[in-house]
Amino acid sequence: MERKASELGLNRTGIKTSPVNSKEAIEASMKAVPSSPGDASAIAQVRVEFASEVDGLGSVPPPVGLKGMAKTAVDMLKGGRTTVFIDKLGERAGFERTGVRLYEAVLSKLDVFGTWEGGPSREQLERIRLEELSHFALVTRAIEQLGGDPTALTPAAELASNLSMGVPRTLVDPQVNLLQCLEGLLIVELTDNASWELLVDLARELGHEALADEFQLALDAEEEHLALVRDWLDAGTMLEARVGQEAAGAPA
Repeated sequence: MERKASELGLNRTGIKTSPVNSKEAIEASMKAVPSSPGDASAIAQVRVEFASEVDGLGSVPPPVGLKGMAKTAVDMLKGGRTTVFIDKLGERAGFERTGVRLYEAVLSKLDVFGTWEGGPSREQLERIRLEELSHFALVTRAIEQLGGDPTALTPAAELASNLSMGVPRTLVDPQVNLLQCLEGLLIVELTDNASWELLVDLARELGHEALADEFQLALDAEEEHLALVRDWLDAGTMLEARVGQEAAGAPA
């Protein structure tokens, strides 16, 4: 591994790197006049006003074509909320599509930094990337079976995209190494596992047993992804700690 984040360097972000200037900065802040009187209640009120004026993240699109409308109508008569199901399917479609891109970014990091004992191999990363792609195809087919439009951005899909925005940006950052990328993959895989669990339960609740069985297979694969990422991260972190001890003359 190269460019270890744990290596000592010229880090000037801490206030203690300049005792004299930091003392002056603290004294100046104590003399400064607050930018506004009171507490955080004013900004809280603004948030309340904004939230009450907007409609939300959007809506689930209506069924596509007569066949789709008929399927949705049958589910509605059974008491099922197909709109909720399609909304969550749209979320997984967007998430799995992004997952493919994330593993492509990590493969690029592997080309630059290489791996370590107990770390990811190209074959493992490629296999997971292809499985993420197959999960995207699975969810797309499920949406079409229900009469939905797999290209539509549903509210849950937009929410998931907004919440996870930092991970893709971090993984393509040239300053971030392969080991650090695994921190991002861990966040993604934890979310992915919990979301597939919910999708399996939702499919069974609405009587889509065949889809639930397919989703369970996807969940099984995602559980393996999570275990691998955890193992790679553990191995890399422990190796970095041991190498640091040996460099300092401490017992390994």
